[in-house]
Amino acid sequence: MTTSAGGNGILIVGGGLAATRTAEQLRRAEFAGPITIVSDEVHLPYDRPPLSKEVLRSEVDDVTLKPREFYDEKNITLRLGSAATGVDTGAQTVTLDDGSTLGYDELVIATGLVPRRIPSFPDLDGIRVLRSFDESLALRQHASKAQRAVVVGAGFIGCEVAASLRGLGVDVVLVEPQPAPLAAVLGEQIGGLVARLHRDEGVDVRTGVGVAEVRGDSHVESVHLTDGTEVTADLVVVGIGSRPATDWLEGSGIEVDNGVICDAAGRTSAPNVWALGDVASWRDTKGHQVRVEHWSNVAEQARAVVPAMLGQDAPAAVVVPYFWSDQYDVKIQCLGEPVATDTVHIVEDDGRKFLAYYERDGAVAGVVGGGMPGKVMKARGKIAAAAPISELLG
Repeated sequence: MTTSAGGNGILIVGGGLAATRTAEQLRRAEFAGPITIVSDEVHLPYDRPPLSKEVLRSEVDDVTLKPREFYDEKNITLRLGSAATGVDTGAQTVTLDDGSTLGYDELVIATGLVPRRIPSFPDLDGIRVLRSFDESLALRQHASKAQRAVVVGAGFIGCEVAASLRGLGVDVVLVEPQPAPLAAVLGEQIGGLVARLHRDEGVDVRTGVGVAEVRGDSHVESVHLTDGTEVTADLVVVGIGSRPATDWLEGSGIEVDNGVICDAAGRTSAPNVWALGDVASWRDTKGHQVRVEHWSNVAEQARAVVPAMLGQDAPAAVVVPYFWSDQYDVKIQCLGEPVATDTVHIVEDDGRKFLAYYERDGAVAGVVGGGMPGKVMKARGKIAAAAPISELLG
């Protein structure tokens, strides 16, 4: 790939942060050829974290990442409302849902995730999922009339939606089959502190139980749980996680296994095809395939993909994974790579805010804090160095 204009250029499929950051990085790297972004949504590429918070609460309506003028000034073509349906890696073309095809010299897959649904749920008004801007607006409309909501799944999205709905005055029942919210990600101890936060705000948190059935005529009326209890509800939000948006790659020969399989610079198994963001499973420094669903991860990946794509040297960087979740007035932050099986040391807890270190094999693996941003970020160097846990506990 050269930096001169001509040819089909670079085709980016996806309309979110990964697509925009890649295009932006390409122009910063002085790539002068054609860049086209293809998105199945009609909106300009936008930021997704606010959908479960500020957008749902009607505090923000504009979450676009860049104004239209940015794409015009940088000579980036937008094909909005055009879903990619297939790839021919031999011919180097992408087929769109209107039957047309676009050629590429380099293809970047940045299609993100699609929310998981519960197939057994009936087709009733009032059952919502949340991934897109339009879905957030539809949920906001339902919430404005709702009295009682059941949120199915107490992961990050479920917890954020529950918090936002409570802020809107809706009674909320939060249902989670795990022993505590976020238990699968952060363990039961921190999950218990998150449950406490929600209960203090009036959320009815029910753990260790799932949904057996949703009932209603045209609109949802009740939710029946696996413990035999019945919850009346006029709104149900399904937040049971997401899966990589890779269906359109079927038959392309591009290797997919819980995301698009990539090397440490975003190269896929197909020539001239790259992937980054939530949809991509990158090889880490230990040789493991890891798919990271964190907003802050995307910029680092774009800074690696673009130089590799252009045949340039990429700057080496030690990246400590970071993500956050805003729930009520508490920002829950996670730095490093904690897992539920780590030994957890809760070093501060005032009944609402907390700080915890995660230990693995005697070293600090991560830190999680609620409402303690300064203390979380101070641990970055220790986590990057895999320092002994005693250096933080001493």
